[in-house]
Amino acid sequence: QGRYQIKPALPFIPGLEAAGTVTEIGAEATGIAIGTRVMAAIGIGAFAEEVVCNASAVFPMPDAMDFVTAAGFPIVYGTAQAALARRAALRPGETLLVLGAAGGVGVAAIEVGKAMGATVIAAARGGDKLEVARRHGADHVIDYASEDLRERIKALTAGRGIDVIFDPVGGDVSDAALRSLAWEGRIVIVGFAAGRIQQIPANLLLVKNIAAVGLFWGEYRNRDPELVHEWFAVLARWYEAGKIKPHVSHVLPAEKAPEAMEMLLARKSTGKIVLTF
Repeated sequence: QGRYQIKPALPFIPGLEAAGTVTEIGAEATGIAIGTRVMAAIGIGAFAEEVVCNASAVFPMPDAMDFVTAAGFPIVYGTAQAALARRAALRPGETLLVLGAAGGVGVAAIEVGKAMGATVIAAARGGDKLEVARRHGADHVIDYASEDLRERIKALTAGRGIDVIFDPVGGDVSDAALRSLAWEGRIVIVGFAAGRIQQIPANLLLVKNIAAVGLFWGEYRNRDPELVHEWFAVLARWYEAGKIKPHVSHVLPAEKAPEAMEMLLARKSTGKIVLTF
């Protein structure tokens, strides 16, 4: 739709991430062997039988992980890890509010938050989506289609408020959540799924000493790929320990890619949709 930060020139092959087996290696690529099972944060071009990408964007798959799980892993878990550990500096014992909690990045944020020792409140629209959040570790849930977000947060935190907000949604939900931050709370802006980019009043930041920070995870791959690989080593350990369990709601053959995109736009999926070849 041309509404994201990066607009590839037309025509292009969509798809940000993929999983598969390494079949060829460039002359300058290091640390990767032919035949290795890998997942990759490609950027564009993943909806294909073969893809080419920089070696720095390729990550080994944990032995216990299958290709379907790995295909939906890099972007959402990389985003959640960077947002909560790097940008928000989430600490054990703090309270984390995850907006859009049943989407791919929302589920990842719930699990990463729990792995970091936070109490997680998941907010989403509809009981079926909240059930997904519960299954992935949320301590409390809020249905912002039928409940007052601010009042529920007050009740769940005994009036104290939220320490960290993970926000891939924007719009009205983000506005309400921002006003529920506790003293020295932090909100991490990850995306604008609601369609409206919220405007953050500076006076709200001042009176509670709160911070609003952004996360464009993809740029870390360009600026500090070694750091990204360190994050993925942590994520791999959490996966092997059973602390994170990626959720894939639909697996479709590649020829149904348009149908998969329509499902995303209509919000008929939870977690990730994966295409297979």
